[in-house]
Parts: sequence; structure tokens; C-alpha cells
Amino acid sequence: MNKTLRIGTRASALAMAQSSRVAEELEKAGCQTQLVTVSTPGDRSMAPIAEIGVGVFTSALREALAVGEVDVAVHSYKDLPTEPDPRLSLAAVPVREDPRDALVARDGLTLGELPPGSVLGTGSPRRASQLRALGLGLEVRSIRGNVDTRMRKVTDGELDAVVLARAGLARVGRLEVITETLDPLQMLPAPAQGALAVECRVDDVDTEHLLQSVLDDQASRAAVAAERAMLAALEAGCSAPVGALAEVVDDLDEDGRVALRLSVRGVVATDDDQLVRASITGETTAAERLGRELAAQLLEARAALLSGPGSS
Repeated sequence: MNKTLRIGTRASALAMAQSSRVAEELEKAGCQTQLVTVSTPGDRSMAPIAEIGVGVFTSALREALAVGEVDVAVHSYKDLPTEPDPRLSLAAVPVREDPRDALVARDGLTLGELPPGSVLGTGSPRRASQLRALGLGLEVRSIRGNVDTRMRKVTDGELDAVVLARAGLARVGRLEVITETLDPLQMLPAPAQGALAVECRVDDVDTEHLLQSVLDDQASRAAVAAERAMLAALEAGCSAPVGALAEVVDDLDEDGRVALRLSVRGVVATDDDQLVRASITGETTAAERLGRELAAQLLEARAALLSGPGSS
């Protein structure tokens, strides 16, 4: 491919770091690239994501791609609406960063070391509900802003700690600020957290093939497909209190041979921060079906919880 690939990206430090990595991989494969910044409503508003809507960081990028202003769009996969855009193709899901959440706390403290009454900031209802369910007596406060803005609230003493995506800190070279990486047993990440989605126009077959051959990782794609299918089946937007984590794991088949399987865990919160958990394991080729089946388990368990003794 002789043309320069115009890669659409948001202008934030994290988005630029993510898109630059994609550009580097493509340039190693012999492509010329150019980063093109696109302003999104999410960059221009400090309102909670739940108020300004799903797709707030991705719609403008997708529009620029659809009308031909850019050839490729790079998104944080968890920001994409679950409904596909028929104009576009998900050409690649690169190797996923560590999807876990990370604590950045004053004085190097871990979550269990924060005294009751400590103020912890997050912009995520998913994180907030799981933190409250731990019963540590923390005050969870809603915040917005980029990575540096959130961490500054800790160093300035406004907050005792914040919870951020570990992948975002990794991509901007700030892993040293993490005081604890949270075990998924404590907090399941957002569906597709740590993964990138690289899109092109559905009719741009050459670019699609290029992106797929250079960037796509099948294990990452399968894991994220299961998590996103669970989210879609729960009919939950990106800001809903839903967590999921799918991993390709070694398992034994009927003949005792090692086979790769997809293990998927999910959690959904009730309005009063009770958590319902479920898990499922199956073939890596059945990722979306596993996600839907897990969602059905969660919905059934949630309904049973809400209709049980003591429910209002």
C-alpha cells in the first residue's frame, strides 16, 4: 500500500499514545502513517459520562472515518457502543494490555490499608458499586478528567485515592504511580478494558486486510467479543455497573489433552450495590454465545435476588 494512512485519534495524551503505538506497528510493516486529531463531545464536557451518553468519545471519530476524512480510527474499545456501525469494519483488536483496575493512593497505601472514611474518586459506576460492596467504609466520590487531572486530586490532598485503568497508565508510561493492582476477585474490569479497537470503512478492503494482518490478535479479539456480547445482552450502556473479564486458558479435553478454552466472568450490580456474579467456560470460537449465556445467568440471578426475602 503506497498511500499514507491517516489515523484518526482523540487529542488526549492517552489517545495519542494508543494511536502512536498502532502507527508504529504499521510503519514497521512498511506503511506510511499520519495522525489526525479529532475533537469529540467527551473531550469538551466535564459532565458525567452517564449524562452525556454512550459513544461520546467515539462518534466524532467514526463520523470522520465514514466520510473519508481519515482512513483508520483507533478507539479505547470499552468506549464503543455495543451496536455496530454498518459503515465500518472492526479490522483489528491488537494484543490487549493488562485489563485490571489500579489504585493510586496517598502514602503508597493499598485498598485494604486505607482507613474507613477515606475519600476515593472514580468516574465509573461499575467501580463505585464494587468498591462499596467490599464494605471497607470508604467514601466513593464521582470525578471526571484525564489521568493526570485525577491523580493530581490525590497529590493535592483533595482525595485519598483514585481508581484508574492499569492499561491507561501503562500506555502513558506511569505504572510507577500504582500503589496496588486490584485483583479481579475484588473488582472485575469494564468489558473490553485495556483493549483497542481499530476500525476502517467497510468498503476499504485493502486497508482492512492490512490492519488485520499487522495488528489483529485472535485471543484478545475472542476475549473482548465475549465481554461485549455479555454487555449487549444485558442491554447496558458503557457506564452501567457491569464488569466482565474473559481469558483464554489451558484446559483438558475429553482425551486428557491440553486445549485452549475461553473462561468468562461477569458481575452486575443492583441499585443498592448488591453484586450478582456468574462465570462460564467454553470454546474460543463461541465467544459471543458464551457472553450471551453468561448475561442470561446474571439476569436470572439478579431477578432472584431482587424478588427474594426482604426485597422491596
